[in-house]
Amino acid sequence: MTAPVMHRTFGVLAILAATLGAAHADDVADFYKSRPLTIVVGHEVGTGFDIYSRVLARHLGHHIPGNPQVVVQNMVGASGLAAANWLANVAPKDGSVIMTFAYTVAFEPIFGNTAARFDAGKLTWIGNMDEGVGICGVSKASGIQTFDDLFNKEAAFGGTGASGPLSKSALALKNLLGARIKLVAGYAGSASVKLAINRGEVQGICGLSMSSVTSQWRNELESGLFKVILQLSGRPHPSLPGIPHVDAYAKSAEDQQVFGLLFGLQALGRIYGSTPAVPAARRDALRQAFVATMSDPQFQADAAKSQIDVNPATGAEVEAFIAHVAAASPEVVERAKRATRHE
Repeated sequence: MTAPVMHRTFGVLAILAATLGAAHADDVADFYKSRPLTIVVGHEVGTGFDIYSRVLARHLGHHIPGNPQVVVQNMVGASGLAAANWLANVAPKDGSVIMTFAYTVAFEPIFGNTAARFDAGKLTWIGNMDEGVGICGVSKASGIQTFDDLFNKEAAFGGTGASGPLSKSALALKNLLGARIKLVAGYAGSASVKLAINRGEVQGICGLSMSSVTSQWRNELESGLFKVILQLSGRPHPSLPGIPHVDAYAKSAEDQQVFGLLFGLQALGRIYGSTPAVPAARRDALRQAFVATMSDPQFQADAAKSQIDVNPATGAEVEAFIAHVAAASPEVVERAKRATRHE
């Protein structure tokens, strides 16, 4: 199974957004003009998820019928898994809440995590702000110059909870390739790992998106205090010439399928979803508002000022991507599960 590719259909959907039925638009406007829309972030303040959501919140309401106020709330726990469970089982199913969390969380049920009490295929997917490129990086103090150095020299890498991409990516490289990575888990998020790296508690991080590096780690990157040593997902990033991609370490077709399942999922870098059973008219309005926001010049200027990358996909594309991954063979899923166990 190779990592699926999300096709771009924003131009077509922008036209469709302009033709939303008048009756449905009136019903949607009546609903949203009387209540705020809440964006729940399943991660701590200061992470990339938080920054993206606050930029989105400043513009999304202008494109939703009724022009609701959009507020951001953080719900931290289990690397976003607690928030996803809340979304699926507790949050109001009326379209008044959308949420973002690490892409790995959406696939926890596929990997047999019994703590994941939801079906990602039944959530209402609104869109993806950025097709993420995942990376591994190390501090200058680590003394590591290339990823291959990790085959001979051990380094401590910071991670979050068991379901978080930082932990899963580090463990997969250790268990699949033999990288001498010592995972130090339990950090609240990438912002906390960054502080730990700066304090010398750990020397590296894996599963971080390149968009987070360019927005939140820019000073460390440009000063040489932080160095990218491996690309994990998506197409090779243009700003990382000469940095190897994990696909180059695959030794078989099955390796490629497992890598696609473990690392290729980071294409869903900044996904937004809502509860199951959102009324169709409100689902369509939220999806169309998301599309319109991504094309809004004021939003694009704000994103550039905030130093975040925007490479979006529609809600329908996210839905199809997740369905494709869910169809992976049991053998590939089982090998990927073994690769991310912390023993």
